[in-house]
Amino acid sequence: MRATLETAFALANGIRAGEVDVRQVLTDAGFSRTEAASEASVARLEARLRHLVPLLVELADMDTATAASRLNEELTELPIAPAVVDHDGVGPHLHWTSSTARFDDQVMADILMALAQEVCDNGTARFGRCGASDCEDLFYDTTRNRSRRFCADPRCASRTHTADHRARQSRSS
Repeated sequence: MRATLETAFALANGIRAGEVDVRQVLTDAGFSRTEAASEASVARLEARLRHLVPLLVELADMDTATAASRLNEELTELPIAPAVVDHDGVGPHLHWTSSTARFDDQVMADILMALAQEVCDNGTARFGRCGASDCEDLFYDTTRNRSRRFCADPRCASRTHTADHRARQSRSS
């Protein structure tokens, strides 16, 4: 679930920035059917992800009930047929769609079910936006105490901490 959520937010950030290679992000994340997926299926997936981005942006500010309701709306659009499968040496795991489902349906089901599970387990507390003043990237907070403030770009934290340090130094001078 964690890897799927991190992948979803990486895709959303790439789509928002206008620079995402959906196939490469999914390959890097280990989605097994990615390389064999047709260009049409990857294009459909990218369009569906573009539709999902506003929800991902808003999640951090939603209460649990609103997030659950919005996710339920998205989930009704999917051909979900859960099954325990064992392939590619991964060991038994859950697939939300049948083995014959379109690639874009499979990925969307994985993402939406991971989001739904997180909302059920922790509400929306682990969804966030970067705390740097010049960045709006989204992230999934995997820290033990839910203390993450910045996106995956280390420059955001560095710039913010440097600016804070300089502001403290100028006040004490």
